[in-house]
This record gives sequence, C-alpha cells and structure tokens, in this order.
Amino acid sequence: MKKLTVFTALLISTFTAAAQNNSFTQTIKGIVIDEQSGNSLEGVTIAIENNNINSISDNRGTFVLQQVPIGRQNLKASISGYEEAFVANIEVTSSKEVMIEIKLKEKVQKMDELVMKSGRSKTKALNEAAVVSARQLSVDEAFKYAGTRSDPSRMAQNFAGVSGTNDGRNDIIIRGNSPAGVLWRMDGIDIPNPNHFSTLGATGGPVSILNINTLKNSDFLTSAFPSQYGNAIAGVFDLRLRNGNADKTEFTGQMGFNGFEFAAEGPVSKSSKSSYLIDYRYSMVAALQNLGLNFGTGSATPYYQDLTFKINLPTKKAGTFSIFGLGGESHIHFLPESQGKDNLYSSNDGTQRDRNFKSLTGVVGMNHLYFYNTNTSAKTTFAVSGFSSKYDEAIVEENKANKPAFYRKNDIVKYSLSHTFNKKINSKNQFTAGVVADVNKVKLYQDYIKNGDSVLSNLLDVNETAVLLKGFASIGHRFSDKLSTNLGVYVQDFTVNNSISIEPRWNIRYQLKPNQSLSFGAGLHSQTQPLEVYFFQSRDNNGNRLLTNKELDFVKSIHSALGYDINVSRYFRLKTEFYGQYIYNAAVEKTVSSFSMLNAGSDFGFPDKTDLVNNGKGYNYGVEITAERFLHKGFYYLLTVSLFESKYKGSDNVWRNTAFNSNYVVNVLGGKEWRLNAKTTFGIDTKLTVTGGQRYKPFDVAASKNEGYIVYKEDEAYSLQNETYLRFDLKFSYVRNLKKVTQKWYIDLQNLTNRENIYIRTLNPKTGMESRINQMGLFPNINYQITF
Repeated sequence: MKKLTVFTALLISTFTAAAQNNSFTQTIKGIVIDEQSGNSLEGVTIAIENNNINSISDNRGTFVLQQVPIGRQNLKASISGYEEAFVANIEVTSSKEVMIEIKLKEKVQKMDELVMKSGRSKTKALNEAAVVSARQLSVDEAFKYAGTRSDPSRMAQNFAGVSGTNDGRNDIIIRGNSPAGVLWRMDGIDIPNPNHFSTLGATGGPVSILNINTLKNSDFLTSAFPSQYGNAIAGVFDLRLRNGNADKTEFTGQMGFNGFEFAAEGPVSKSSKSSYLIDYRYSMVAALQNLGLNFGTGSATPYYQDLTFKINLPTKKAGTFSIFGLGGESHIHFLPESQGKDNLYSSNDGTQRDRNFKSLTGVVGMNHLYFYNTNTSAKTTFAVSGFSSKYDEAIVEENKANKPAFYRKNDIVKYSLSHTFNKKINSKNQFTAGVVADVNKVKLYQDYIKNGDSVLSNLLDVNETAVLLKGFASIGHRFSDKLSTNLGVYVQDFTVNNSISIEPRWNIRYQLKPNQSLSFGAGLHSQTQPLEVYFFQSRDNNGNRLLTNKELDFVKSIHSALGYDINVSRYFRLKTEFYGQYIYNAAVEKTVSSFSMLNAGSDFGFPDKTDLVNNGKGYNYGVEITAERFLHKGFYYLLTVSLFESKYKGSDNVWRNTAFNSNYVVNVLGGKEWRLNAKTTFGIDTKLTVTGGQRYKPFDVAASKNEGYIVYKEDEAYSLQNETYLRFDLKFSYVRNLKKVTQKWYIDLQNLTNRENIYIRTLNPKTGMESRINQMGLFPNINYQITF
C-alpha cells in the first residue's frame, strides 16, 4: 500500500511538471493606423518586448504575431518618421486570438536623433483632440478592478472627479454635476440611456445594457471636451464596439450578476476580412434572490435581457461598412407591502400601492467609412434609436378595488444622420468637420394624483416632433512635437423653440520634458432640458392647456481645466488637474423658490414642475490628483483624490449646495496577479472608496402630518448631509488555460465590512415617523466565464 502511495505521488508530480512545461501560445493581430488621418500604415514594425517575435504591417496596415506565449505581453510599434507607440499588459490566453488597434503620430521634426515616444496608451484619450480632462477606459481594467460588476459606468466611478455613492444605480456624477448632463455616444452616434429600468432623460440605472465583452477601449471625458461633442454639460462617454474575429470562429459563455450570457464571433468572409459579433444576456437575479441575496428591490424580482451585435464589412474600393445594434428589455412588479411598514417604495402620502414598470431601449445603425485618398476621409452614419417605458401605480386598500394613482407612458423614436469629414493636411495640421440631424418622434402621456388631491390630473399628452441640428468644425495644429493646440466651434439648433447655441472650444498641450506635460482647455457647452420637461402642461382658469416650459432655452456652461502630468518612471504616473465651471440659464421656477433642474437626474423621473424660466445659475470648482502604478510584475495600484465645491442658485437668489456636492471622493485600488504555472494565474484585487455624504432636504414633519403627504423645508434645501459613504471590496480571481479553452472564475466581495451606508430617508406623513433605508450590505458577486 505504501509503494502504491509513493507511485501515485510520483505519477501526479510527473504529469504536473509536464503540464507546467507544456505552455500554450496564441496569436496577436491587429491594425496600425495614422492617428490624424485614421488611414492604415504599411511597414510598421511590431515587436513583443523581451522576445524575438515581431511582424511588419502589410499594405492594409494589418499585422500578425504568431506563437506568442500566453500571459501578459508588451508590444512596441515603430516606423521612421513616427513616434514610437507602446501597448502594455496585453492579456494573452489559449482560447482567443488577441486583436488590437495601434495609433501612431507622425513627427513634426523628422530628425534621426530625435526619438519621441507616445507613452502608455491608457494615459491619453483615443480622440487626439481631447488633451485635458480625458482618459481612456480600458476593457482589461473593467474586468480586473474590484467592485465594477463589469459595468463601464461603475468603472468610471474610480476615476478622479467622478463619484457614485448609490450601490443600486450606476449614475455618473462628474465634479458635482447632475448625471443628466452626461452624453452617451457609440460608434459615432449619440444613443439613449444604455441602462435597464431607465427613464426618459436619465443617464444611469440599476443594471447596464452595455456589455464589456463587446467593447474595445473607449474614451471618458469630464470637462472642456472638444467640438466633436455637444448637447452635454457634465461629461462624455464615447464608446466603441469591437469587431469580431475575421479569421476564426470563437465563443464565450458567462454567468454572474449580469446574467447568463452567450456570445459568438467569427468571419463572414475570410477573403474580404468581414466579421460578425453577437452577444445575448438574460437576468439571473431571480435565481440569486432564491439564495437569499438582497438587490435592494425587496420582494420584487427584476427581469432583464439585452443583445449587442456588430457586422463589419470592408470592401476593396467602396470603403468599410459596419452594422451595429444594442438593445435591452426590463420589467419589474412591486407588490404592496404590509400596512404601516416603512419601505423604499412607500408612497408620498403613505398609501400602499401596487406598481408595475417596464422599459425598452435600443439602437441600430450603419456606418460607412471611405478614404478619398491617404489623408482624406469621410464617415457617414445612419441610426434609429428608441426608448419606451411604462409605469403605473394603483392604491391598494382592504376590501376596495384598486384605485389608479399614476400612469406614465413614454415613447421616443429618434432618427439620426451624421456625416464627418477629416483631412490630415500635413504632419502639423488637421481639419475635421461634421453635421448631425436628430429627428425625435415624441409620444408622452402621464396622469397622476397631485399631492393633496384625490383625483387624477393630466400632466403630459404629447405627440410631436423635436429636431436637434448639430454641427462642428475644428482644426488641430502642432507647432512642434512638443506643442499642439485644437481650436473648434460647435453649433446646435433645437426646433421646438428655435433655440440656437454657438460654442467656441479650445485646448493646448505642451510637452515640458519627455515625461512631463502641461495641458489647458476651455469652452462653452450647452444642453437641452430633458425632453419631457418642455411638454409638462398646466391649465388656465378656463381649462385651456398651457405648455409653460416649451420656450426654455439651453442650459449653458463655461468649462476650464488645467492639468499637469508626469511619468515618474515607466510604470508610475502622477497627474494633477484644476478646474472651474460656471453654469447659467438653468431652469428654475418663475415664482420664488429654491428649485433648480441642476439637482435633478439621479432618480427614476424628473420633477413635475411647470412655469420654469432660465434664470438659474451654478458653479463647480475643484482639484484632482491621480497616482497610478501600471501593472508591472503582476502588481498595480490606483489612487484618486477629488476635492470640490458645487453650488447653485434658484429663483430665490440664494446660493446653496447642489444635491451632488459631496465635497470629496477618495478611491484606493490595488491588486496582485500571480502566475502559478505556465497555464494558471491567481489574482487578488481590492478597492476602498470614501466619499462625502450626499446632500438632502429636511422634512417638515408638522406640515407633512397636516397636509397628509411629504412636505420638505424648501428654504433649507440640501442644507443637510448624510454621513460619509465608505465601501471596501475584495476580489479573488482564478484563470486556467487549457488547450483552446480558457476558464475564469472570480468572487467579488462587495462591501466586505457590511457597512450600513444610507440610501434614502423616508417619512410616514400619517404618523410623522422618519425612517432610514440603507444600501446594499455584503454582496458576493460570483462570476464564471469560459471562452473557446
């Protein structure tokens, strides 16, 4: 028996050693393009660092690196007359080929002894015109960072200047601005709110429709964005869908918090290098709730599903066509709670209600990119996007029929057509211009019982067309390889009331030393009000319908930002940014009050205010610090510190804190990755977030009991602040590569300390009792992925 045990141990150790020595390899391929023209570059040398594997791009700019060992790899791309580019920490697995895009910038001063390096690609935006308050969102980081749930919005909350203190929603609060000021863009077209359970005009939600498995690296901008972007005053999320593998069919299966998922990609035609990518997800919250996990929805079960696809069709002479789409459906039913129980979904007047909510969001479009010559191109996009939501409430009383109390149905279909022209004049100068037409077919309807009333009133009954026309032009000039600037103008016209805004934009960047840069940006930005606000209706004394908000102008904002960036070493970076923002033309009430639309946008609807005027103001200013060690030898960390002030003024002419003025945000992230053997890695990632509490209005308890519904002390709006928000997340991950198959497991222990961060305060107007509802407790987010 002892001999058998020894033999078995020897046999196991022999197989283990053999497995460790029999490492796998994979293919890295991609395309190299000129940063200014967007055209492909031939003759570029792409090499794996510390390895003899290299390739040269062909006449289509494509390259292939074969038999690359699995694990983390670094690439260098170089060609005479261009700055070198580096792509770091590419994850190579045994199951899927790696596809990357490399941009090279042409040198202004072409001297053999002058060597310029573009540095780590993640330190700057993909859009070369965005030189300040801009950062690239890495898909790899979205997978790696703890607490993100593979959600781009929650990933962005780790960056300087961004806060998110609501575990139940992924709203992006940038520098004290309302999340309603954020613009979502995908493949060059503005898209509706890409979140499940979303509402018209909002930009966040509980669960993202966006799927990180279908995205490639994208841009996130927080201030003074260039003239290509408009109709936003807070920030821009410029997303890019990736192409499928044009040479090989590959599959992905996954299950976790975001649902059950299956994806396929592969060639449509190998000879033409056309490809497809499709990904479908379905909610698995019901299954997790049965295990006793709390998602903040009480006994209600949220259901959702989404689909993402892209078909890429290059041609020999007619340019490249691509067809893309994104869509999601979600619904939930809230049953009335037991009488007298304070809960998150209790009504404003204390009555028990039965609630149903359903939303549908989607976009489908086609791009056409055509190069007239090496340096001149045009991109045309046509897209149809839509948003539909239905929400109803009924008062439930014992031994009585349910009484309708609220009904809202919103339907918007938007037809978008854009055309962008780009000309690289020479290595110093680039001209870009474009026009966009968004035609919105709007159908809005809402009945509700007003506070203190007992019968339904109509707030919305609209069937109209709202057109937003946009245009921009910009010129980029490089005085030298060290000094560059962008000057542009953006124009938009809203046909509902013929509001027009002309907005100059400018930025400049100076390379002080090879590892240090100084950047500055400034510009005027404007945004329409949420569409439904224009059509809120009231009645005059004769019962005639009045649209008192229809003539509202754009809310406008002046941005300025100054940044200093230093790469202390190849793997460590420090960045400091100072900014200021002045907001005017904000919508406030005509009568004297503390109300301002600058405080709306982080909920499931907008205040039903009529008689609004553009007399409100606001300002934000602050400083941000980022200290970042890039992944090296398996270790990384990121520290972001944001200190800011955010104020607003309503029609009462009093300066107050905005609802989003939490004053400070600190994020500390870090992780370590161990390679256990040639095929297996194990990782630990962690995150600590400390944020000032959100502002809130105090209840007027006496008035609430007297009126029978919740009344706030409006003259003390946002004078109180919740206690500090603190959350600690700890994530364990395990990756195992087999022959042509890769499996990934992780468990992300969110809010590991089970801290009771406050979510909302409620009041029962019948009893005058105040209650506090906390956010998510300890939540183990478990995920499994297989690719083959």
